[in-house]
Formats: sequence, structure tokens, C-alpha cells
Amino acid sequence: MAGVLPDRDLRRLIADDHITADDPIDPDQVQPASLDLRLGSSAARLRASFLPGKGRRVADRLSDFEMHRMDLTDGAVLEKGCVYLVPLAERVRLPAGVEAVANAKSSTGRLDLLTRLITDDGTEFDRLPDGYDGPLFAEICPRSFSVLVRPGMRLNQMRLRAGHAVLDDAELAALHDRTPLVSGGAPVIDGGLGFSVDLQPASGDLVGYRARPHAGVVDLDRVGHYDAREFWDELRTSDRHLILDPGAFYILVSREAVTIPPDHAAEMSPYLAMVGEFRVHYAGFFDPGFGYGTAGQGARGVLEVRCHEAPFALEHGQMMGRLLYERMQGTPDRLYGAGIASNYQGQGLKLAKQFRTPG
Repeated sequence: MAGVLPDRDLRRLIADDHITADDPIDPDQVQPASLDLRLGSSAARLRASFLPGKGRRVADRLSDFEMHRMDLTDGAVLEKGCVYLVPLAERVRLPAGVEAVANAKSSTGRLDLLTRLITDDGTEFDRLPDGYDGPLFAEICPRSFSVLVRPGMRLNQMRLRAGHAVLDDAELAALHDRTPLVSGGAPVIDGGLGFSVDLQPASGDLVGYRARPHAGVVDLDRVGHYDAREFWDELRTSDRHLILDPGAFYILVSREAVTIPPDHAAEMSPYLAMVGEFRVHYAGFFDPGFGYGTAGQGARGVLEVRCHEAPFALEHGQMMGRLLYERMQGTPDRLYGAGIASNYQGQGLKLAKQFRTPG
């Protein structure tokens, strides 16, 4: 059966040594449709991002790019604007017929912390081919804030799938008929489920945040610790318009409240070139159960936006991108927001968990 493997199948693969680590894998690394990956104990500062290429190992290419090596054991700062390579604790041996795809975790994306998975023999980021057997590495580039990291931190996650899991538009429309995927109007279905930006909040005039260019270091282990005003400028508007500056990083929110049914997952397309020269997410994976069971209202998606090339004017309700829904091979034993720590269930406009906002 085609689809994304649910949590119980991930636990089975761990038990059968298809996913291994020197330090035992923690049960709470297993999410409804993905596995959290842990940083190892060292990092290499690179002079450039790279992919090893067909038939080549990461270790064999590292000497071409490594500037120096850092020990993460007692914590180390990854500096804004620099590129690092960190071996991950986990190693995989994918079964025949199973491939893997990775993405940054929600808090990682909201920190503008570009994190991508690379592998031996790799010709693209965040993709493991059917049957891959080898180590995993995280390439990390802090874009807005320098960050303090330690071994065991979880910046990205990996989901495994068999066959073609993405729903086409007809299947997506049929799913919406069974379980409404958006509230407050008809869905826009065209190459996925369309979503737009909210620049007219129900109360007040706060519509988003823009990362401040010269902020301090963020210790990723500190939850609710940092005053958001030291790292973010509040964006307010009363005319339903916002102009994005090239190179700046923004946290905005979708106008639509979306639902991910328990037997599906979803991923936000990072680019939609015909609507503007900007990237709309760096994490963008929605677990089964996101927005599900919250009084039928769904939850809004946070947009991690970086504008390119030229200033761009956004208007309330302007289309920003698409959600691609994927079928699961089965309903997970636990859903997002139900019995597991889920920082962003029922979210609206919300910064990463390390920050506290006034009020």
C-alpha cells in the first residue's frame, strides 16, 4: 500500500535495526508520521554548502570544504551566516520499496535556521532513495540568529514512505467532501490546497514579525526564555497591506484554518513562483491530526517568509502557496496534539517556542 509510514511502523523499523544509533533512540523521537533526528557531538565549519554527488561519500568530500572542527559536547555557537555540517546520531538501512524525505522541525524553521539532510551518494537535499544504507548528516546555516547547540538536539525530522503518496486534485476534493480541510469558505484546489496570508486580524493590528538584523544568540534548549522584542520587530497594519524587504525574514500566518485528517499528512510547497519572488516556509510539514478535533475550526499555518530580488507588496487574502496532502499507510497510534507534546496545535500567529511575547 502506498503512503507515509505511521509511528508504529517506524517503531518496528527501529526494533528491526533498520534505524539505529549508538545511543538508544528515545521513544519520544517517534512522531505520528516522522522520526526526529539528533545532532551528534561535533560540527565542521564549511566554506560552502555541498552535495557529495553520485558514488561519493560525505566523508570523502569534507576535506574540500572543511575550515575547522568544533566539539559540541559542552555546547557551541553556530554563527549567523555560516555553514556547518553535523553528523547525526541515527543511521538508516531502508527496506526495499521505502524512501525517505526530511524537513526542518517547526521551531527550526521559525528561527530561520536552514537545516537540510545530506547523505552519502547524495545528489539532492532532504531525499533518501529507496534502499539507502548509510549515515545521515545535517547541513545547518543560521540565517537570522546565531544559535547555541548541543548533542542530541533535534533540528530536523525524517518521514518514510512507500510508493506515490501525494493526492491529486480530484482525490483532494473528495477528501474535503468527507472531512472539510478548510473552514470559512470553499477550498482553492489547484495543484494542492491553496492558502493565503492574513493581514486583517480579528482583533488589533499585529499581523506578523520581522527578524531584527543584529540580535543575540539563541540557546535552543531555552523555552519561553527570550523577550521577543529583542529579536523581532512587530509588524502592524490597518490597511491590509505589507511590503516585504528583500533578504528580510518574516513570520506571518495563513488566513485559512486548515485540518489534516488522522489518515493523512501534508507538506507546504516552499515556492510558488507565479505569485511572488519569495520563499514561504523552511519547515512546512503538518502531522496527522494538525487542526483536527479543535472544535471543528482547524488551525492556521505559520508562514516563514523570505523575500528575494525586489520589494514585494502583500495584500490581505493574497495567495501564498499550496499544501500537498499525502495519504498515510494507516492512522498513527497518536495524533499531533493528542497525548504528545505539540507546541503549535491550535496555533495562530506564533513565534518559535524559545520566545515569549508581551501579554
